[in-house]
Amino acid sequence: MDLYEYQARDLLRRHGVPVLQAEVTADPLAAERIAQRLLSGHCPLVVVKAQVRTGGRGKAGGVRLARTPAQAREAAQAILGLDIKGHTVEQVLVSEGADIAQELYASFLLDRAGRRWLALCSAAGGMDIESLAQERPEALARVGIDPLEGVTPEVAARITAAAGIAEPLAGRVAEVLVLLWRALVAEDATLVEVNPLAVTPDGTVLALDAKVSLDDNAAFRHEPLAGTGQDVAADPLEERAHGLGLNYVRLEGQVGVLGNGAGLVMSTLDVVAAAGTRHGGVRPANFLDLGGGSSTEAMATGLELVASDPQVLSVLVNVFGGITSCDTVAGGIIAALGRLGGLGKPVVVRLDGNRAEEGLRMLDQAALPGVTVVGTMDAAADVVARLAHEAGERQAGASDPRPDTPQEA
Repeated sequence: MDLYEYQARDLLRRHGVPVLQAEVTADPLAAERIAQRLLSGHCPLVVVKAQVRTGGRGKAGGVRLARTPAQAREAAQAILGLDIKGHTVEQVLVSEGADIAQELYASFLLDRAGRRWLALCSAAGGMDIESLAQERPEALARVGIDPLEGVTPEVAARITAAAGIAEPLAGRVAEVLVLLWRALVAEDATLVEVNPLAVTPDGTVLALDAKVSLDDNAAFRHEPLAGTGQDVAADPLEERAHGLGLNYVRLEGQVGVLGNGAGLVMSTLDVVAAAGTRHGGVRPANFLDLGGGSSTEAMATGLELVASDPQVLSVLVNVFGGITSCDTVAGGIIAALGRLGGLGKPVVVRLDGNRAEEGLRMLDQAALPGVTVVGTMDAAADVVARLAHEAGERQAGASDPRPDTPQEA
């Protein structure tokens, strides 16, 4: 369960992590009143931020600065209702601004492969951490955490040293790391991330933006989130899929993936990710397991769902016929495209197993525009990754240059 930024801030504040004053609202007039209160003190400006559970808010116009209450109202009016990667902005956070001298990065996350916790820390915060890890891996310290020991002041000092943070700042950052770890343990979180962990000119360390994921399996140990005004909302597409009885998880890539059986779908994600390294770094956009006995209707519904995600540029249907026969899958694809009048996105299909010849014959006879049938999983992944990359390049070429946007605070 991922929290909105304002919920993550409230959670961290309860555990002593230093954060700025901020309030959330869905009303531009209320945003103006909040800004009035914040600006009446020592704060020279406020930041109005879209509350959606995805990144890229600044580039999408979802983060704006305001120096007067009227500007805060105008910013809220402009942000509310925006679509950011398929998420409609329904609330904004109005926060104090900060004079930032330096931006750091810090997080604790569950390292499933290593069967441990992992601390990530960098003196280069404020940027996309995935890009930093790829472009400057030496700038991102990775320190394994023994769950029995946890993050003591001594462990926190090792983390800051590995990140190249010098004293006296290192000591202040280490204090915040200990508090972040306590929050993670107390709340049964699987991720606590602060980016940026900002340093002001007087040396104060502040958590300016926070991301927290809670373990759903531990929800029974905790009271519902208090003081947030609403429950944690699911991703809109995940919520819709759940209502349809589909096993769907949204990811951050560009290739939609459908399959029958969790093992096959997970393998498909790996193969698509590997193929994406040859085609501009595209990645899977979702996990969708239609189940072993999925019907024509389930296939049609799943295909519509995946294609409705605006980040999806191409779709891969990878099915090994067993309980679900391949002609049933083919019928679902034909039905979905007929009902929608086409998806507007290329679809790659790989069918094998029970009644595969019949399914392939149905697709061949239907001659569906935009549908490519490929014989093997590896080849299908390569084709769908290439198509997504080409579609992305066309979109980029058709887009007008975007003006500079304010950095998220």
